[in-house]
Amino acid sequence: MANKKQLSTEQSSALIEVLQERFEKNKKRHANIDWSKVETKLNSNPEKLWSLNEMEETGGEPDVVGYDAKTNEYIFYDCSDESPKERRSLCYDQRALDSRKEHKPKASAMNAAAEMGVELLNEEQYRYLQQLGNFDLKTSSWVKTPEAIRKLGGSLFCDRRYDTVFLYHNGAESYYAARGFRAVLAV
Repeated sequence: MANKKQLSTEQSSALIEVLQERFEKNKKRHANIDWSKVETKLNSNPEKLWSLNEMEETGGEPDVVGYDAKTNEYIFYDCSDESPKERRSLCYDQRALDSRKEHKPKASAMNAAAEMGVELLNEEQYRYLQQLGNFDLKTSSWVKTPEAIRKLGGSLFCDRRYDTVFLYHNGAESYYAARGFRAVLAV
């Protein structure tokens, strides 16, 4: 039986098969990266594999988008066409959630990410993702917000419209059916 943050052998094998298939279908996202090395890393990091499964189960379609030679880690981003469906209608963080007196969303993006063992993409990572394809043409995604903006009650989100990536601001307590978050995980 799997514990809270570890998949069973069968679940791990099934997820690795899905990730490998996606990896092979989207070579331009990870040129010069060898799948066998990625798979070795995945098999030796069960908690990270659990987090990738959370990304997959919530509609993120995680895929390798890079390799960090300094840390010897492969970088996974959510690569679903639109902001992951099961991670939408969330305000930005717990402070924003607590500030809502009525019509509270089910959770916050930052809390959901922490529970999954991942982080929100920051603006730079989001813009890099957009170089790999056209994402969030109908939805938007919260991005990690600098503390100076957050202290003033704001938060940031991005999307792609008119073949351009836009960065916007909103009150952190806001939430919309078409806004979710994209995650990053280093393995």
